[in-house]
Amino acid sequence: MSGGRPALLGWMAAVALVVLAADRMSKWWVVEVLDLHQLGRIEVLPPFLNFVMAWNTGINFGLLGGISPESMSWILTGLAVAISAALTLWVWRRAGTEGAGALAAGSGIVTGGALGNAWDRVQYGAVADFLNTSCCGIDNPYAFNVADVAIFAGAALIALRA
Repeated sequence: MSGGRPALLGWMAAVALVVLAADRMSKWWVVEVLDLHQLGRIEVLPPFLNFVMAWNTGINFGLLGGISPESMSWILTGLAVAISAALTLWVWRRAGTEGAGALAAGSGIVTGGALGNAWDRVQYGAVADFLNTSCCGIDNPYAFNVADVAIFAGAALIALRA
C-alpha cells in the first residue's frame, strides 16, 4: 500500500470495518438466529468445532471477571477505543515509511476486533464468545469469537511486518 496519510488511514478504516462487520454478523447469526444463548451448545464438527455460549465479563479467558460487570464493561470499552486511537495515530505517523501498509492492515484488523468486542460490552454487558475448538484428545474448555481471532492475527501481522 502506497500513498499518503489519507490513503493509509482509509485502508486501515476499510479493514477495520470489514472485521467489525464479520464479527457482528457472526455474533448475530450464532447468538440470535441459531439461538445459542438459549441452547448453550451446538455441535458443528465435533470435537474440532463446536459453538458454546460463553459470556465473558473479564478480559481474555475471563481474567479480571471478579470486577463488577458494569465497571469492567466501561473500563474495557474505553480501553478498546483508546487502543484504536493509539493505533490510528501510529499509522498516521508511519505514513510513507516501509511497512506502513502492513501496519495499517494489522492495525485495522486489531481495531475492528477491539471495537467488535467493545460493541458486545455495550449491547450485552459482556463479550459473546462462542467458538470452541478441540483436537487430538485435548478438550479445550475456552470459547472465543471472530473479534478475538482478529485481534490475535492483527497483532501478529504488526509484530511480523511493522
